[in-house]
Amino acid sequence: MYTSIRRYTITAAETVEEITRRVKEGFVPIIRQTPGFVAYYLVDAGDGVVATISMFDDQAGAEESNRRAADWVKQNLAHVASDAPQVTAGQVTLHKTK
Repeated sequence: MYTSIRRYTITAAETVEEITRRVKEGFVPIIRQTPGFVAYYLVDAGDGVVATISMFDDQAGAEESNRRAADWVKQNLAHVASDAPQVTAGQVTLHKTK
């Protein structure tokens, strides 16, 4: 499994709830169609920071998700995100769920 974590700094007055709604309605359907999709999470990290975690079967899917996210944010949230996100990606070496 391969994961991509994107960290955005929000500068506009939109609430995290509004951003979450927009991502759920607009971006989630796009990322779910990315080959190898496993899971997607959006995290309110506080202090105007939102992080997303995307999990894929392989590196190619994670890299494609980064491209799709960049396009979608540019078209839909550029007015609220201050800069390009900080992206951390890599192979999952340990995974445990309930």
